[in-house]
Amino acid sequence: MSKGPLKTKWVAPSILSADFANLERDIRAVAAAGADLLHVDVMDGHFVPNLTIGVPVVESLKKVSPLPLDVHLMIEKPERFVEDFIKAGSDYLTIHVESTASPGDVLQKIRSLGAKAGITLRPRTPLKDIEAFLPLADLVLVMTVEPGFGGQSFMADQVVKMQELSRLRREKGYTYLIEVDGGVSDKTVGQCQDADVFVAGSYVFKNDYRTAIRTLKGEA
Repeated sequence: MSKGPLKTKWVAPSILSADFANLERDIRAVAAAGADLLHVDVMDGHFVPNLTIGVPVVESLKKVSPLPLDVHLMIEKPERFVEDFIKAGSDYLTIHVESTASPGDVLQKIRSLGAKAGITLRPRTPLKDIEAFLPLADLVLVMTVEPGFGGQSFMADQVVKMQELSRLRREKGYTYLIEVDGGVSDKTVGQCQDADVFVAGSYVFKNDYRTAIRTLKGEA
């Protein structure tokens, strides 16, 4: 797994927009179309107002996915489940700074168990809230929508966070990847060029997979 900045952009289709009755088919199809990661949103109905999948589904995804699993934990007290999600096959495991009393300890635990550790910036979370944890992060996820539901519109005022993360990485020698999630499409990707990884749900799964992925990578 590469450390940022990447020489070429990565695309991580979000399975929230896939056909849940045919997940294996859709996962293998986006992998064949050039995707780099598979983005998996885990929501507990408390930290965010929606409920999605848990450890057993991640375990099942791992068995059929040719791609590394990029698992985003939108749950309270993620330290309770870190080990379970990594045993289930999470390659990247990303938490929210607001979801735990000890973000640094959770990031270190993720790394100690052999996965890549990520931390998230929600739209209302200032960059200063995660700055102390950047040395422990393999990935920083910038959300350009409020977490909880797919299909929302891109919030352009969040672009400055990607720019600032890129500057900090360059100046301090950090190695995290910058990931962006929320309303990413052919219309918005041009504003996200400081990101290394583009998470896209609706844009990939509601279009021709190969064309959508190549467009996001700038190859179309």
